[in-house]
Amino acid sequence: MTQTVAILGTGKIGEALLSGMIRAGWPTGHLLVTTRRSERAEELRTRYGVEAVSNADAAKRADTLILAVKPQDMAKLLEELAPHITPDRLVISAAAGITTTFIEERLTARTPVVRVMPNTPVLVDEGMSVISAGGHATQDHLAHAEEIFGGVGKTLRVPESQQDAATALSGSGPAYFYFLVEAMTDAGILLGLPRAQAHDLIVQAAIGAAVMLRDSGEHPVKLREAVTSPAGTTISAIRELENHGVRAALIAALEAARDRSRELASGNG
Repeated sequence: MTQTVAILGTGKIGEALLSGMIRAGWPTGHLLVTTRRSERAEELRTRYGVEAVSNADAAKRADTLILAVKPQDMAKLLEELAPHITPDRLVISAAAGITTTFIEERLTARTPVVRVMPNTPVLVDEGMSVISAGGHATQDHLAHAEEIFGGVGKTLRVPESQQDAATALSGSGPAYFYFLVEAMTDAGILLGLPRAQAHDLIVQAAIGAAVMLRDSGEHPVKLREAVTSPAGTTISAIRELENHGVRAALIAALEAARDRSRELASGNG
């Protein structure tokens, strides 16, 4: 934690990462941030005690640069950074669909690049960050990325060829859950419950189910079967889900998310 780390594009995800690093013990004197707006820079200075600098200054001073900008802004950012980055720096990209090759081609030869796909639960230290090495990144570089992103949840190493699939499952995954909660809340209202009560019932059921999945080690089918009594209420609901093709719709949805990630990677944004 003696290295200097710069977060470039400190929006919601960047700020969540910053706060997680500080809670994990990173000294604020070794953390830099960049923002588009001066008022946002002042807000981060006041809240966290970190220094806000320009992108060029961050590239000159930081040992590790975390690029947390939107995918469509990445090419312009790399153009700005390229004159200041040397191969002894580590570049970590947290932009969906941007490949390590895309970044490597725009920086000094042999610059190590690590690609990370976090998801929004990093905001509550329950994120899932999927990590892949570029052509010049070593095991030490991967471990360093894990140390950073491990402060806001779990990490998982995968080959970069699996990043688009991981984006579909994990990066976009919270949105599917929120969509399901929204639909179940509406169903609860239809069944006669007040909205607040329906919401509380569904959220707690989801939290409990997730903890059981995580801590029990049981297959989800086995856990589902434990709730599903013969000729009972649950099997009646499951039958309707299958009749309406919910399983097939989920598979198709994830395939669409994966394909869109591939489009972003190819520059068809």
